[in-house]
Amino acid sequence: EVQLVESGGGLVQAGGSLRLSCAASGFTLEDYAIGWFRGAPGKVREGVSCISRGDASTYYVDSVKGRFTISRDNAKNTVYLQMNSLKPEDTAVYYCAAVSAPLCQGPYDYWGQGTQVTVSS
Repeated sequence: EVQLVESGGGLVQAGGSLRLSCAASGFTLEDYAIGWFRGAPGKVREGVSCISRGDASTYYVDSVKGRFTISRDNAKNTVYLQMNSLKPEDTAVYYCAAVSAPLCQGPYDYWGQGTQVTVSS
């Protein structure tokens, strides 16, 4: 079965850290560009970060630059999003998605179910 599974979300105080994982089964993540997205009630889902196929480039939305880091472990078939200095406005459901393309671009082939991140002030 082909799927993406996110984990690592939770409740953290402002200034804290979390590491989200996006694990793939049924396909090889290394062959895909991977994006992290987040969605909160009343807000449009936004792209947070992306790592290109081959890891040649990464992208971060301005609001997380310097705080979030995306990385990939091909041996574990997993992509990570390290989130530091978390702020209440980072509260959202975080999703990962995979696209069989060099760079992050829609439409994505696979989506995970999401993991909740809640940052308290």
